[in-house]
Amino acid sequence: MNQLTTLYYYLKQLAEADTLVNSVMKTVDIDLKKEVMFPLVNINIISGAFTNGSTVQFNIELACFNQRDINKEINVDDFWGQDNEVDNHNLCVGVLNRMWLKMYTDFEDNNITASENPSFELGSFEGAKLVDGARLTFTVEVPNTELSLCQ
Repeated sequence: MNQLTTLYYYLKQLAEADTLVNSVMKTVDIDLKKEVMFPLVNINIISGAFTNGSTVQFNIELACFNQRDINKEINVDDFWGQDNEVDNHNLCVGVLNRMWLKMYTDFEDNNITASENPSFELGSFEGAKLVDGARLTFTVEVPNTELSLCQ
């Protein structure tokens, strides 16, 4: 029963394959790491469920963050501000979208089901590192081929 480890390896490989991603982590708090290269993808398998014995469900959160760059000049545009918040959100949503599209195709080829319409939420000025980004949450159901209830 190594579905959890296999999922982590797979998600890490996907994130590392994106040329815009500089770091991939598996942590609850990115502020605990002293030196982080942004943009980063954080992989968190939050919880799971045992189903009918033939599958296991995992609730996954993928987060992508980029550090805020604040321009010290006088703010001349109240809508856009003097920073890269919208650029960070665009970058992070793009990274997560590419990962999701690849996963959705791969899942079908490997007898894994995933939530049809995963949701994401934007975050701004998060943590001590002042990062912006997006979090994608979804559920996967993987075959439980290592355990037989008949044994």
